[in-house]
Amino acid sequence: MHLTTLLAALSILLVSSAHAETGLASYYGGRGHGMTCAHRTRPFGSIVTVSYRGRSIHCRVNDRGPFVRGRVIDLSLSAARALGMMRAGIIRVSVE
Repeated sequence: MHLTTLLAALSILLVSSAHAETGLASYYGGRGHGMTCAHRTRPFGSIVTVSYRGRSIHCRVNDRGPFVRGRVIDLSLSAARALGMMRAGIIRVSVE
């Protein structure tokens, strides 16, 4: 691998890890949302990785929120099921 390619790959990793955050996640009900989520600042259409207890999912930002103090993301019902948070309701996650 060329040095410039290696440096570019490294800078992408550093930039993406700089946007990692941890906090509480909740979920919203309804059907037909797919693997989507609401985030206060991430651009619409961007894909985020949400991790909880060794599980990780990818979901697409399609809404703003949550607007509850301490929460960093709201997951759709499908995303919440895939992450295994249905019983707990609100969990501490890492979002990248």
